[in-house]
Amino acid sequence: MAEGTESRIPPADPPGPAGPGQGGSPAVPAQGGSPDDAAYLRRRALKGGSAGWLLLTGLGVAYVVSGDFSGWNLGLAEGGFGGLAIATLLMGAMYACLVFSLAELSAILPTAGGGYGFARRALGTWGGFLTGTAILIEYILAPAAISIFIGDYIESLNLFGLEAGWPVYLACFAVFIGIHLWGVGEALRFSLVVTAIAVAALLIFAVGAFTEFDSAGLNDIPVQEDAFGSNSWLPYGLLGIWAAFPFGMWFFLGVEGVPLAAEEAKDPVRSMPKALSISMGVLVLLALITFFAATGARGSAAVQEAGNPLVVALQGDGDPTALSRFVNYAGLAGLVASFFSLIYAGSRQLFALSRAGYLPRFLSLTSSRKAPYLGLLIPGAIGFALAAGSGNGGRMLNVAVFGATISYALMALSHLVLRRREPGLHRPYRTPGGMLTSGVAFVLALSALVATFLVDKDAAFIALGVYVVALAYFAFYSRHRLVAAAPEEEFAALAEAEAELERD
Repeated sequence: MAEGTESRIPPADPPGPAGPGQGGSPAVPAQGGSPDDAAYLRRRALKGGSAGWLLLTGLGVAYVVSGDFSGWNLGLAEGGFGGLAIATLLMGAMYACLVFSLAELSAILPTAGGGYGFARRALGTWGGFLTGTAILIEYILAPAAISIFIGDYIESLNLFGLEAGWPVYLACFAVFIGIHLWGVGEALRFSLVVTAIAVAALLIFAVGAFTEFDSAGLNDIPVQEDAFGSNSWLPYGLLGIWAAFPFGMWFFLGVEGVPLAAEEAKDPVRSMPKALSISMGVLVLLALITFFAATGARGSAAVQEAGNPLVVALQGDGDPTALSRFVNYAGLAGLVASFFSLIYAGSRQLFALSRAGYLPRFLSLTSSRKAPYLGLLIPGAIGFALAAGSGNGGRMLNVAVFGATISYALMALSHLVLRRREPGLHRPYRTPGGMLTSGVAFVLALSALVATFLVDKDAAFIALGVYVVALAYFAFYSRHRLVAAAPEEEFAALAEAEAELERD
């Protein structure tokens, strides 16, 4: 048993749609598990074998693609072209190193726990909960923010005569959560189609924007003479590079969520590393062409504060063109793709934490279609309430970024610890560069965490406040009620048992 406070036989759950005769998930009790364990996990079964490497790759790109259409450009106001370019390069390196580390970890432990499961084995129950909570902050806050941006896009495009507000946010959550409840295969195929439209639009945008490329516009932001190290390429000085970190992350934020689909994947040991690597390669290409095309076509100063920088890059202050209209509509597709996929990621992380007892167990119950219905509905309700109540999408995204950077540091640390402590652990996929790769990810993640305070102190302290409340719940209640039969907990218990045998 992983912890002396864990329970092998959980108490009865409230009734749910999933009956005791259902199966289909890789999450099964180990040999020797009790019938109560089997019944508990059957009511928490996901639909295995629903996603191959192509759907998983599409999921990885979908998490991120909305960031290419808007948000990254705000980093120009923090660091200028040179500062944001360096920040994007460093954050791209962080994500690449992290993705390669996660590819190894996801092949070792292909369960819905993702980052929580990796940290649980390496860092214990506290490390698992800290990591899972940080991921939840990211994946609950980000969809709420994106629903606000979807409302703004719908209003600006004058679609159906709708104005941004709670009816639009409610429609977003209701429609797209409904698709997820329909089934994971249908949901991921929908996500792939919408993502393909958004990616095609970015490539078409780049072709049009590069026809007007002028390198003189890259560094047209006025130099702040009092900033240390400032020049035409670094108008806000060297500190501007660091302040631009959170915005350089927007080209990649979310790709780390692919392992959360492990229990619903076909051959996850092989498909996870492949999907992570390919999706990261696609995102790097999109980041390069979007960044240079948008700033070179109209100038950094023109797009640095634009809500729709790609449209501004194409038309400036002039009348809309056919291409700018197309890109504007495609931007809505990109927002939908990211919103839709982030809802999926949040539900799977909450499902895994609940199944293991870190959060209330009833949240992990699945329906007859093997969807974690409460794991979709409750975060959706929270996200809708936040969107309708605050209307501040930028602030919520900054909170999400804070949670993300904490999870990155802990996941990279998990790779380092497992490489050091368990060198003989079977690794079907091995991270290129080994501990050096995850070490780079760890250092850069900590740097990005500190950078969030440079951009939005209030958002950082809000995230810390949520963390304190969650930790209090874990410390005083849920850590005494963990479920040893959960896959991530059994995996960690096996490691502890092997360590005890070695000591004896």
